[in-house]
Amino acid sequence: MAYPSQLGFQDAASPIMEELLHFHDHALMAAFLISTMVLYIIALMMSTKLTNTNAMDAQEIEMVWTIMPAIILIVIALPSLRILYLMDEIADPHLTVKAIGHQWYWSYEFTDYDSLLFDSYMLPTQDLEPGQFRLLEVDNRMVVPMEAPIRMLISAEDVIHSWAVPAMGIKTDAIPGRLNQTTFIALRPGVFYGQCSEICGANHSFMPIVIEASPLSNFETWSSSMLNS
Repeated sequence: MAYPSQLGFQDAASPIMEELLHFHDHALMAAFLISTMVLYIIALMMSTKLTNTNAMDAQEIEMVWTIMPAIILIVIALPSLRILYLMDEIADPHLTVKAIGHQWYWSYEFTDYDSLLFDSYMLPTQDLEPGQFRLLEVDNRMVVPMEAPIRMLISAEDVIHSWAVPAMGIKTDAIPGRLNQTTFIALRPGVFYGQCSEICGANHSFMPIVIEASPLSNFETWSSSMLNS
C-alpha cells in the first residue's frame, strides 16, 4: 500500500505493473532530457550577444526541430503500444472472478465455483484490529492463488465505479450493463489494497478493494471454508 509522503509508485506485484514502472522511468528520462535541452537553449539565447539574421530561413534548423520530435514520439510510443497489447492479452486464465460495484461496496463471484459469492464492505474504524488500515480494510477479502493468471470480469449495478489496485497495475471501469475484462498475476504472497477510482456518490471513499494473494493450498482451504459457511 502507499505510505505518507510517498513520491513514487507502489512496488510492483504483477508483471504488468513492472512493465508500467519501466515505461514510466523511460518516459520520465525522455521528458527530463527534453526539458534540460530546452532550458539550456533558452539560457544560451538570453546570455549571448551574437545574432544571426538568417536564422528565420535556416533549413537545417527546420529539419532538426521537425525530425527530432518525430523520433522522440516513436521512442515513447512503441513501448507504450507494447504494454497496451500485453494488458489486453488474456490466455488460459486459471481462475475467473466477477466483481460488481454497488453503492457503496463490492461483491465478488468466483465463476469457477457454483456458490462462491460474497459481499465486501469496508470495516468501520471501531472494528479494526491492530495493524489493519483505516478506510482500506474490508470484512471479506478477495483471496486468489499467487503465480496464477486471474481474469477479472468487472461491472456495476447502479452507477459507474472503477476497480483499481495500483500494485497490480489495474484500473478498470465498472459500468452498469457492460462487462469489462482485465487480467493480473500476483507474483508474490501479500495483501494489496485499492479503492474505487470513479466518483460514484456520497460514500465513494468508503468502498475499498483488498486482494489477498496466497499459495494454492491456502487458497483451496479458504475457498472450501467459504463454500461450507
